[in-house]
Amino acid sequence: MKTKVTFISSAAVWSVLFFILVAAPLILATIGHDGEYRGFWIEFGVGLGFVGLAMMGLQFMLTARYGKIGAPFGIDELLQFHAQIGYIAYFFIIGHFTILLIANPAWIDWLSPADNFFRALALVTVIILLTALIVFTKWIDKLGLSYEWWRASHGVFAFVILFIGLVHTLQVAHYVTEFWQQAVWTGMTVGAMAFLVHTRVWRPYQSSKRPYRVLSVKKEAEETWSVELEADGHNGIPFTAGQFAWVTFGENAWKLRQHPFTFSSSAANPRVIRFTIKELGDFTSEIGNLKPGTKAFLEGPYGNFILDSSSSKHNFFIIGGIGITPVISILETKKDLEDPRKSTLIYGTPDLDQTPFMDELKALSAHPEVDLRVIHVLEEAPEGWDGETGLITDE
Repeated sequence: MKTKVTFISSAAVWSVLFFILVAAPLILATIGHDGEYRGFWIEFGVGLGFVGLAMMGLQFMLTARYGKIGAPFGIDELLQFHAQIGYIAYFFIIGHFTILLIANPAWIDWLSPADNFFRALALVTVIILLTALIVFTKWIDKLGLSYEWWRASHGVFAFVILFIGLVHTLQVAHYVTEFWQQAVWTGMTVGAMAFLVHTRVWRPYQSSKRPYRVLSVKKEAEETWSVELEADGHNGIPFTAGQFAWVTFGENAWKLRQHPFTFSSSAANPRVIRFTIKELGDFTSEIGNLKPGTKAFLEGPYGNFILDSSSSKHNFFIIGGIGITPVISILETKKDLEDPRKSTLIYGTPDLDQTPFMDELKALSAHPEVDLRVIHVLEEAPEGWDGETGLITDE
């Protein structure tokens, strides 16, 4: 697992790089520019548009699932950052429109179909699609949108916005007069779009070449299921214990319903793997109905919640509920690889019925090759329970 110093240094490098890329259009605009100064508010409004468009382009990179980008932060934090940057980009681009129209009301003609139909259509489309992106994301449940429809529209809307933004920038051309500037703008936009194509097209294609099939579905605890998969025609995808993969169940790898699940099996045998899943949403509530033989496609692995050779000789895990899955993978791998390091697991669950891997943890504790101590903490203990009770706290 990464040290705090490593995390801070990696996060700092990526954060600085992100803000440099966001500011890149402003820097590009000032190089060799000798046009007239049009007043603070106009130049400020133009700057908001440049930065907002750069943020939109970088959104494709943030969600492209590149390990070196996400590793310092984790997928949850990266997606939260993606969402917040999306809101900021929206207000920057809307601010670009608003401030320029206030500074020069005559520019309202840019939105007039009578003046230039296709230009007006494109700009109005950007405003509508930008607003739709925010509304659909913020209120997806209240609007009754399916995840598949939301994911498809999310990518298409952002792609169209970025394309129109590039065309608008090249048409106005106040700060992009030189051929090399136009080439750089075009290259940056195409590069951003390439991230989306790589994520939505190329990676599913790669996954389709390494299919899995469901071997079994086992109930581990109340509303918790283990799905065991076997590689179909290949030796499996190597992973490190503690990592996760994006999984698609069905006949093809291009389905939009894709979910991140943590491996709960030993990394020593990637040909037969297991995911343990709690019923938490529309898809996972039906996970127990998966049939043996169902195809599955994996993208990954991802994640850095792992033990490596630099980890201490005695590892403590303080875990609650379904968070046990990466730890089970780590412990099973330690057993298979005869890793001598000592482990202590403090595991909190609501009650015995909602405690996955009870028997498996007992067997691991008794295994001669696994130096493991397990401390169960139940919120509601049955009569005769002689273990720990209550909630896990700092004390």
